[in-house]
Amino acid sequence: MAPSPPSATEPISPKALKSQDPKPSSSNSKPTPKVEQPLSTDELDRLLSREASAFQRDVEVERILKAFKLNSYDLLGLDPTCTPADIKKRYRHLSLFIHPDKATHPRATDAFDLLKKVGRYNEVYPTAAYFLSTQAEAELLDQAKRDELDAIMLEARAQTLKANSLPSGINDTDSRVLALVPSFKEQIRAHARDILIDEEVRRRKAIKMNLANEGLEARRKEEEATTKKRKAEEDARWEGNREQRVDSWRSFNAGKKKKKTKLNVIG
Repeated sequence: MAPSPPSATEPISPKALKSQDPKPSSSNSKPTPKVEQPLSTDELDRLLSREASAFQRDVEVERILKAFKLNSYDLLGLDPTCTPADIKKRYRHLSLFIHPDKATHPRATDAFDLLKKVGRYNEVYPTAAYFLSTQAEAELLDQAKRDELDAIMLEARAQTLKANSLPSGINDTDSRVLALVPSFKEQIRAHARDILIDEEVRRRKAIKMNLANEGLEARRKEEEATTKKRKAEEDARWEGNREQRVDSWRSFNAGKKKKKTKLNVIG
């Protein structure tokens, strides 16, 4: 017989209440989604700053790698009027900015092919851009080398003025200079590039000629040494055969005397 439901006046036990609670369905249960907190203004600024710095590093690495390698002013992005303090400051900035520990440029690995030791720094630089900026700084701080480069830049300036039919004594701030397209500085760099290339070609030809001359001189000395050696060997052989020649000569003379004596007896 089924138990009768409790009457309205009959109290309900806690156990009965618990048994009547609806159980949640496992098929309908969903994890509570996490609500991502928006970045604060400071965090957003820091993130944007990091991304901007990485982009600027890549741009600077590209600039250095594409710069004309024979012109240290181009490599460091400096004007020929810069002071030694400017050179050191610019180099320090670049060396920290594109240092291999910070730069993530995709050509960093390829740049290992350009590893070299540079002058007074006596260390190996793990990216081409870092090596080039170091080499440029060392060259511009070498007064003799800088004087040579400055002379080339002055010649390039003179060629630029002549090409544009401008007087040699004109100031860089003159309206005619400022109106030039491409700019005056760009044209000077282009002429300097041509001059530096011509000088580099001449330098390499001179080296090649010197090596050729050294090769001829080396062959001449080698031939002289061979001739001397051959003569020494011949002299040694001549000296070694001296006794044999003396004996042969004595035998020959003895034979002649014996023959003469025999003829006299017969006569």
